[in-house]
Amino acid sequence: MRTAYSVETVRAAERELMARLPEGALMQRAAAGLAAACADLLGRVYGSRIVLLVGSGDNGGDALYAGARLARRGAGVTAVLLVPERTHGAGLAALRRAGGTVAGSGAAEELILRADLVVDGIVGIGGKGGLRPEAAPLAAYAADSRAAVVAVDLPSGIEADTGEVLGTAVRADLTVTFGTHKPGLLIDPGREYAGSVRLVDIGLELPEEAELEALQHADVAARLPVPGAESDKYRRGVVGIAAGSARYPGAAVLAVSGALRGGAGAVRYVGPAADAVISRFPETLVSDQGPARAGRVQAWVVGPGVGDDASAVAQVLGADVPVLVDADGLRLADRSAVRARTAPTLMTPHAGEAAALLGVSRESVEAARLASARELAVRYGATVLLKGSTTLVADPAGGAVRVNPTGTAWLATAGSGDVLSGLAGSLLAAGLSALDAGSVGAYLHGLAGRLGADGAPLGAHDVAAAIPEAWRDVRDTLR
Repeated sequence: MRTAYSVETVRAAERELMARLPEGALMQRAAAGLAAACADLLGRVYGSRIVLLVGSGDNGGDALYAGARLARRGAGVTAVLLVPERTHGAGLAALRRAGGTVAGSGAAEELILRADLVVDGIVGIGGKGGLRPEAAPLAAYAADSRAAVVAVDLPSGIEADTGEVLGTAVRADLTVTFGTHKPGLLIDPGREYAGSVRLVDIGLELPEEAELEALQHADVAARLPVPGAESDKYRRGVVGIAAGSARYPGAAVLAVSGALRGGAGAVRYVGPAADAVISRFPETLVSDQGPARAGRVQAWVVGPGVGDDASAVAQVLGADVPVLVDADGLRLADRSAVRARTAPTLMTPHAGEAAALLGVSRESVEAARLASARELAVRYGATVLLKGSTTLVADPAGGAVRVNPTGTAWLATAGSGDVLSGLAGSLLAAGLSALDAGSVGAYLHGLAGRLGADGAPLGAHDVAAAIPEAWRDVRDTLR
């Protein structure tokens, strides 16, 4: 599992490690990893032109020491010093001894436009509020150049703990981060600025509980429900789907399509779209008696395409089984009824729906995804899966927030969220916790989107059809 830790936690671990190491040893470890990553990106170091953007903190020192290593391999390295009087002295001396040169910010534009590689060492993980006015032009020069841009630990201008971008920030092709991932590298919009991320182990000892965690194939494979020799369709779990309406019958079909591929043994459908569901999926059990009289289920999914059917939402919320609430269900669900539930609740809003529930603008949610997911989970006493460019799953009890690494922009298509609701609801019925059902469902859904698209547009039904391939791809890690 990939983990990310807050700035405070990283700083404490660094202090503890530095107390046991010779002075400067930790920075040398970081610089060695940074130089190796730069060399790999360049391919040919000798004769390359490298510009270091050097601020006053340790990130600037990392960049200078890495620059010295690259200069000794024959690169032409120039350091642009933003605050000359506060530059890391030992790092600057090492660069000069290796043959590197120094320039002021006035020469930065020409140097950057001619560079093969730009190293962003302007601000470290403690930076707040975007780049200062004197540094902001450097980010623009780097963006306009043909040079590859490597960020040291985190792109300058990104909020390390949240991924927020509160002003001008550097856009990197590669971020070389030290010791552990930082939350801002995994959450948009910061993730978009980071480019590819390379983790360099510098020996930090970190707590067991992280700020963020991202499941990998092996983690998902270990959580997938697998039938045993004694299993039957009821023992594997039955998921109820209360979805669709005369206006939106397709939402019911898509939610059922996801549920049938999510590990439960049977799917019960309740709603006005039974004919459409049965014609597409004849194995579905249907009822027109409402959720409360539909028969036994181990979990419910309610909301996709239900329109204004508040009764169905209320009946589902009154059931003593895990419930997933999506789409129209989020609008119709009474917050006090959700908070009063004793069985797990999983809410799956996109940014616009989360904004309505929180009483803020959509832009506010998209700019502060981590804080929004956590606040919504606490406010409703429910696990929250916040869909979007970075899908997050937050538990109301706190702990590490799960971030999904498999998403793709091709999933931004009508009905895709209905498929995810059915899939995650089926995982709930199969016995997974709300946190696992949400994060495993999002992982498989994202992977199915990638496999189904294969670089071309796809519809929500294509996503559902690719779920078995995604499931097999994940299970192959256990062989």
